[in-house]
Amino acid sequence: MERLDPSPPVSDEVKCTTCYMCACRCGIRVHIQDGQVRYIEGNRDHPVNRGVLCAKGSAGIMQHLSPARLRKPLRRVGPRGSGEFEEIEWEEALGLAHSWLAEIRGRDPTRLAFFTGRDQSQALTGWWAQAYGTPNFAAHGGFCSVNMAAAGLYTFGGSFWEFGEADFERTKLFLMFGVAEDHDSNPIKIGLARLKERGATFVSVNPVRTGYSSIADEWVPVRPGTDGALVLALIHELLRARRIDLDFLAAYTNAPWLLIEDPGGAEHGLFARDGEGKPLVADAAGALHPWDAAGVTPSLTAAVTLPDGRRAKPAFVLMAETYLDEKYSAEAASAVTGIAASRIRALAARIAEVAFEQTITVETPWTDWRGVRHKRFVGRPVSFHAMRGISAHANGFQTCRALHVLQMLLGAVDCPGAWRYKSPYPRPTPPPIRPGGKLGETGPNAPLPRPPLGFPMGPDDLLVDAKGRALRIDKAYSWDAPVAAHGLMHLVIRNAWAGDPYKVDLLFMYMANMAWNSAMNSAGTVRMLTDTNEDGSYRIPRIIYADAYASETVAYADLVLPDTTYLERYDAISLLDRPIGNAEGPGDAIRHPVVKPDRDVRPFQDVLLDLGARLGLPGMVREDGSPRFPGGYADYITNHERGPGIGPLAGWRGADGSKHGKGEPNPEQLARYIENGGFWKMHLPDDALFMKFANKAYLDHAVAMGFMGSAAPIVLQLYVEPLQRFRLAAMGHGAKQPPDHLRARIIACLDPLPVWYPPFEGAALPEAAFPLHAVTQRPAAMYHSWGSQNAWLRQIHGENRLYINRGTATALGIADDDWVHVTSHHGRITVQVKLMEGVEPSTVWTWNAIGKRAGAWALDPRAPEAMRGFLLNHLISEHLPEADGGGGHLNSDPVTGQAAWYDLRVRVEKATLAPEATEPHLPPLKRPPGVTTPTGPLRFGAAFGRSPENRKPRP
Repeated sequence: MERLDPSPPVSDEVKCTTCYMCACRCGIRVHIQDGQVRYIEGNRDHPVNRGVLCAKGSAGIMQHLSPARLRKPLRRVGPRGSGEFEEIEWEEALGLAHSWLAEIRGRDPTRLAFFTGRDQSQALTGWWAQAYGTPNFAAHGGFCSVNMAAAGLYTFGGSFWEFGEADFERTKLFLMFGVAEDHDSNPIKIGLARLKERGATFVSVNPVRTGYSSIADEWVPVRPGTDGALVLALIHELLRARRIDLDFLAAYTNAPWLLIEDPGGAEHGLFARDGEGKPLVADAAGALHPWDAAGVTPSLTAAVTLPDGRRAKPAFVLMAETYLDEKYSAEAASAVTGIAASRIRALAARIAEVAFEQTITVETPWTDWRGVRHKRFVGRPVSFHAMRGISAHANGFQTCRALHVLQMLLGAVDCPGAWRYKSPYPRPTPPPIRPGGKLGETGPNAPLPRPPLGFPMGPDDLLVDAKGRALRIDKAYSWDAPVAAHGLMHLVIRNAWAGDPYKVDLLFMYMANMAWNSAMNSAGTVRMLTDTNEDGSYRIPRIIYADAYASETVAYADLVLPDTTYLERYDAISLLDRPIGNAEGPGDAIRHPVVKPDRDVRPFQDVLLDLGARLGLPGMVREDGSPRFPGGYADYITNHERGPGIGPLAGWRGADGSKHGKGEPNPEQLARYIENGGFWKMHLPDDALFMKFANKAYLDHAVAMGFMGSAAPIVLQLYVEPLQRFRLAAMGHGAKQPPDHLRARIIACLDPLPVWYPPFEGAALPEAAFPLHAVTQRPAAMYHSWGSQNAWLRQIHGENRLYINRGTATALGIADDDWVHVTSHHGRITVQVKLMEGVEPSTVWTWNAIGKRAGAWALDPRAPEAMRGFLLNHLISEHLPEADGGGGHLNSDPVTGQAAWYDLRVRVEKATLAPEATEPHLPPLKRPPGVTTPTGPLRFGAAFGRSPENRKPRP
């Protein structure tokens, strides 16, 4: 009788590395048989996912074996977009790239625009751009979640997701705002399961009820772009009820710092300071003291007369006066959010009840930065989490700030049961890095004095010329986007095409699909990439693109540098970038090659270091001109030091590997990581686990580890003074002045206290003509473009529909599976619909990045992703409606420049005829050399049942 083995051996070896199927960075165990990847499972020892793995992670096999993988360097030989390339050798490709880059650097390095996607190696790419000498560098954050990061870093030295997490083990009330199920998915799933086990309450604020929201105890279907109004109404109710933590505000925030009251004066709204520049506070008797004076209990309410005769009052007073105004009432918020006033008040009451009547303690003594000994940590078990849903709006920065102010008013910051910092955060507010590239800081063959990205403190830190014009191609750190901490990647192609503010000679991009799903105005972007001058030359003269796959953008490059898959290279998930630490302690990780490439491809990080050495960039060559990192990125990870003893990885430093955080390079460091499962993790001492912003044990630890330069406390910024400096300039004060057309917007939107204003696109359009909000979100099984070429994941999401509230659709005469025209002020698409109840009635939505351009990604030109998939991107403009003729306001947040993807307004009308495919349907792209369409179904696993000599997977 034949016996079946239900658990046959699936590998002859197992290698542990880090997943790259999204940005979660889970630990994985990769099973290898005969040198081929056989199976991927979660690593139960890994601190991020603890063995949990999602569909994306499991499908990494098919990502690694994708037919769309590029196989050799390519040089364009036909028109851009034609797909006509010739294969060339690496030495020729690198020589060509070097010649272009060297000529530009020797003439004017700002004429290079170097922008990368979700590559997770921005510590390297940013350092490379600084060494090259161009300020024109950024990564994907400008169209992803810079509002989230900047708002948090300017407020309390951290932010949601990568820099902080909810205390799922202790929280009693968890509120999630605008989060789809793709970000941080496995840790959140683990956390939500723990919440459910403990009986804690989960409230989801989101226009759409899918994913996480579908299991929430309460769903709050807020209208897109109105979350800030909701949060400020909660603050209004808490202030009215006097349900706020006054002691926390006085001890740990700048609420008691005195603000100068001098309307019309050049210092109105700035903090009063002593002779040493320290902000002042007043005690109960009205006496003035530096904010950090010993033995002083600052008053939150004492208004005073300063020695120069001007009046001053605490920031807390201004905040209370502002938010107690009826314009922040529950009734006012109800009118814009669609949430009943009674429900808003009930939510505020529940938050207050849990925070102040259900406090919890951790019985561990600790000492604050003043030296005061506390018997225990006291926790307010209300925690928050938010992501792109509140971030990707023109009011996103202030909405994120509002949520952080709510946390501070409750005292629910880094205490038991609340939101907690992930080490190595918190950092100083904001981090003490100013963007490089000011006038006089760029020149031929010279590096920038500072990194291209940073955190301005006022107009003097902007990258503008004497007339106020932007010095960066994306207009980051200009008056259009003063606090553009991640740059404005979504504007690079448009600005380079328009020569606004100037032309560039070379656009160098890595893993950024800017010709399709990462572009506002996708079809328009394609035209810009191919547009020519009168003499026939391209308006963007040269384009180098690096990617592992034949994405839509490959067709528009002049030179293509093929990357490896994530299973074939080294990566550093670094403390210098976005590490894997959690609230219990710092951590970082690596990827390392678990299999060898079977194509003529190279890791982009190796290529970048090679080009840096050829260019002689500082830090990349030795004194004799030889490469400093001849071993490529692995060599860099091991031996590069950003400061004395501080490198990309914190584990096993020092000559013998005995040091952590700071220490000399260890030649065996990568081997130690591999031995430990690909990661390093440190657990903080018990007395350093909470209140890190003011905890002496933690602050001393952070200095010892190299996270911060000094053990000074991190004062939480209820009032963000740098924003007021920009407003004062817009009021006419100071040498640096904004353009007149931006003055009113800067004054209104860069308020140092969070404000809510309607999204710009909706405010500029007649509501009757465009009555519906349109948003996208990514599904749990996809991530950007990466997943929707994957043979396994395509079976989950092979096409997408436009989802409409059933009642709304009925009123429009639209039924399930109907085809509809969706029209914005910018364009029109024709798509198929699906009706549902779980969406806010004035909102339509779809999954992002499912739709593909025909011919891309080695998919059949008639693949469902191309025929029935679509993008909302075709409806979105880089500029607001009044600016369609050129110039004017960006369709971005006026603080950070984040792309306002989710402010899109549309109308939906039933189509009289069903088209063959969704529209617009651009002509199919031609396959690059070496990339062919599979002749049959993609199969994996069947080969392993054959004899050992025939086990290679079939294409």
